[in-house]
Order: sequence, then structure tokens, then C-alpha cells
Amino acid sequence: MKKIAYLLLMGGLMGSLSSCDKLLNDNRFPEDTQTNSPEFWNNVINVQGEVNGLYNYYYGYGNAAGRNGTFYFQSLNDDQIGDVENGGFKQWDNLSVPGAQSSWNESYIVIRRCNYIIENVSTNTMTPTQKANYIAQAKVNRARNYYSLVQRFGNVPLVMTVLDPSDEAILYGPATDRNVVMDSVLADLNYAIAYMGTDRQPLEFSQDMARALKAEACLYEATYQKYHKSDNTRANKFFQEVVDAATPLLNRYNFCDDYASIYNSSYDGEDGIAKLQENPEIIFMKAYQRGVVANSISKYTATATPIDGLSKSAFDSYLFIDGKPLALTSENKSDVGVMDENGLCIQSLLDVRDKRLAAVIDPYVYYDGLPWKRSNSDLMTSLSGYGCKKFSNPLMNTASAQTDGQGFLAAPLFWISKVALEYAEAKAELGTLDDNDMAKTLNPLYVRAGLPAQSVSSLSTLNDPANNMNVSSLIWEVRRCRRAELMYDGYRYWDLVRWHQLDKLDTTKNPDINLGANITPALGDVPASNVNGYFQMFPNNQRVFEDKYYLYPIGQTQINQNPNLQQNPGW
Repeated sequence: MKKIAYLLLMGGLMGSLSSCDKLLNDNRFPEDTQTNSPEFWNNVINVQGEVNGLYNYYYGYGNAAGRNGTFYFQSLNDDQIGDVENGGFKQWDNLSVPGAQSSWNESYIVIRRCNYIIENVSTNTMTPTQKANYIAQAKVNRARNYYSLVQRFGNVPLVMTVLDPSDEAILYGPATDRNVVMDSVLADLNYAIAYMGTDRQPLEFSQDMARALKAEACLYEATYQKYHKSDNTRANKFFQEVVDAATPLLNRYNFCDDYASIYNSSYDGEDGIAKLQENPEIIFMKAYQRGVVANSISKYTATATPIDGLSKSAFDSYLFIDGKPLALTSENKSDVGVMDENGLCIQSLLDVRDKRLAAVIDPYVYYDGLPWKRSNSDLMTSLSGYGCKKFSNPLMNTASAQTDGQGFLAAPLFWISKVALEYAEAKAELGTLDDNDMAKTLNPLYVRAGLPAQSVSSLSTLNDPANNMNVSSLIWEVRRCRRAELMYDGYRYWDLVRWHQLDKLDTTKNPDINLGANITPALGDVPASNVNGYFQMFPNNQRVFEDKYYLYPIGQTQINQNPNLQQNPGW
């Protein structure tokens, strides 16, 4: 990346995607004659530029005024209540077969670009070491996009070369079995780990970034095989791949002292905010800089427009400072705040819970009729009563915090806390998690959150009555820690998919995901829709689960272009 990849003209790139879509989505000819020449590919600067362009497909906190980020905006889960854009409670991403699937198109655009880099670098005049490095950077990005396609669609066409339109057997061939595709993902990641640079460079594709992606992708594949396919042999193979990928990272990176700093720091320290690239946790990140490439995540969580808020289910999932869950704690388990001169205060509730909760939500409940503001925010209202503090920083100037496309908080993409959770889950699933593993994975997260350190035995015997996933107490607690650590980070939906627990998003069976804060103290002064005192923004909206939602439907446009594609079951 040469530390400046983020300075690429994002607006120009995004504007070009629609025009490139028809040309690139089925892997046809090169974009232009300039890049289709040996002279172009023999120039290191040109090749670096082609690789740098792949960085633009990591959306982080989103671009400009868009809500295309992978944090917070991905609110289809049991942690968030949203979203206002649809005018009601968040529904399934697809309720019917769409005309075209943009995620399908974009992934194949990137895959085609990766294939194009791989083929042209393979025949250029660089040294073998240079060639292998650039091919590895293309392969890690190809792997990432095939992994994303498999998550969404299952079986997908596996295209490993730049196709000529005369090659109809591949161009219009059937989808490849998802296992074969994920084996290809693993092979690409292993190549990338073998040949990419080893320096710690949070703004560059690197061996460490490839290892972190491998840990994530292999954990997804392992749990999917175990809980969907009952293939324990394949599952255990991929669980071990997670351990192998994560181990060097756990030995190389350190946990930071401040959980919030992972999410509310900038790239260059402007306005006194700590620099994210210097955080010891960060493996790979997306940088933003005011006036160059900015985002709106601070604005969307500091506005008078109702924001997506934490669900009652998520609030109740956090442990108490005695290390016990809601059903077993000896701490005060009330969720009722107190009215003061500023509003409905819940600081006393946060004081006895996991400190990560206080870093995620504000110390006041707010909703339409009972707004509240931070030092640099507008008067805010939430769709659940609970706000979103996680992506705010009081040192950011008010104009940047409240203006579309002016935010400059940098986004973590891969970091060691997330890797530690993946390692711990894989080891727990393999049945080999021990107290030495706990000391280097979950316990640093517990201690940072103000919770007591735990042993494998203590987690295995905790036996929370809320465990509704038919897994052991140990695995339930590992999953709980992941939920708390990655709250609002965009992973929860895919966790429920891979664990075969997507029915937890059915509001008719799990009403607490459609309820928010306890607003009993405010009801006499500020009436609001509620159920037994719990705020409910969308009392008439329900979300009902069907098995078909485990896979997205393939777009009708994609099927019309390639009749050999089979629509996913139920669609």
C-alpha cells in the first residue's frame, strides 16, 4: 500500500463501478488496451497501483455519506434495532429474488481484477520474489471475495483465470460446490502467507493480514461444516487451520489497554485523537483523513435522526462484574435507570456490568420525546432507547462529528482481540482449550472489561440458564465473549448463520430482540410505545424465520445471463 493507498480517489472509483459492471461481472476482456500490454506490467509502479486499487473494496466505516460500512450499519441481527431507512423494523436482506445482486457483481469484479494481476505478473520481467509478492497480494483478495460469496450464496462459479468470451464452458458453467471453493480460498491464503511481506504494516496487505483473514474464513467454514453439514472431519481440519493461522499473531501482537480506542481513533491524530495505526492490536486497518477520504459513522451515531439502538437481548447478554450472567449474578440486576436533570440516567446500571457495555452505549436512555446529547453531538434519539457511543470521540470537532462525509475515525479491519476470539472458539470446538490458551486469549479481554479472569473449568460449569443454542457452557461463554467484544461490529449476523442459529432473529420466538431499554421512570412524563415498560419502536413489525434465509437468492439477472446457475433452495 506504501501507506498512501487510502488516498486513492474514492469518488472516482465508486462512480466507475456501475459503468464497469456490465463489462466485468462475468470476467470478460481487460478494461483497456493500456493495461493489456507487457510494458504496463513490467513497470513496478503500475503493478503496485493495480494492487493498491483492491484496498478500495474494504469499506470499514463506509465512504463519504454512505452507509456501506461493515460496522454498525449492518444491523440485521439480534443486537440492534433498526433501521430507519426502511421505515420499520429491520427485515431480511432479501424478501424475494432481486433483479440483480450487487454483492455478487462486486465480488466478481474484484476476482477478475485479481486474476488479471496474477496472470500478467506471472509473465512480467520482475524478479521471482517481486512476482510472488504481488501474486500473493492478489490471491489474498481473491480469497476474501470467494469467502464472501460462499457466505452469501453457497455454491458459486469458481473462476481462476481471466476469461475470454469464447470460453463459454467456464463463462456459463454451473456453480462449483462450496467445499471446493473454500478449499481454493484456503490454498490462496496459504500462498499469500508464504510469499507476502512480514513487516507490521497496518496500511498494507501483509502476511499478518493474510493470517488474520485465514483465521476468520476457516472458523466460518469449520463451524458451518459442523453445525450445518455434520461433517466433523472437515470441521476439525478447518478448526486446526484457525489455530495455525492465529498462533503467530498472538505471539506478535499485544492487547491495548483501552477497548474504546480500537474504534474511536483517527489515522493521523488530528484533533488530539490517538492514532489507530500505533495501537498494538491493529493488524490491518482502513485510514480516513478529513478532506481526502472521510466517513459518516460519527454523524449517524450523533444525530437527531433516530439511530439504530441496542436491543434488550444484547443488553441482557453482558456479564456482571462478578463474572456471572443475569440469571446468576449477586450484583444488582435491575435495568431501571433514574430520572435526573439531564434525562433517564443508566450509569449505575453500567457500573455493575462488563465495562464494554459502557463503551458501546451512552449513560442515558434517549428516544423521540426524551432526547439527549453528548458534548459534540446533536440532540439524539434512538430506535431502542439505548444509543451508540462506540464510534464517538469527544475530542472530535463538532462539525466533523455531525456532518455527512466529514468524519475521520479510522476503522480496524483485522485486530488481535478478534483473532484471539477466533483462536479460543476453534480450540473450544476441538476440545483442546486449556488455561494457557485462556491466559493469552479470553482472559485479557475479561480483565480489560473489569471482569474476573476465568478458567476452562469455571466457564464449563457456569451453566447460564439463558443458553438456548444447544451447546456446552464453555462454548456458550466463548460465544458470549465474542458477542460483547464485537458488539456493533457487523459480525453477529454471520455468526448466527455459521452456528445454525439464524432463527434467533425471529421476533415471534425471541421478542427481546424487538425490545429496547426499560423506560419505566420516564413514562409518567414522556409516554412512549412500550411492553411492560420496555421501549418498543416498532410494535406492529415482526420478522419471521424460514430456512431459506441461510442463503441469499441469486439475482435474476445473474441467472438470466447464465442458465446453468441453480437458484438457492426456497427461492
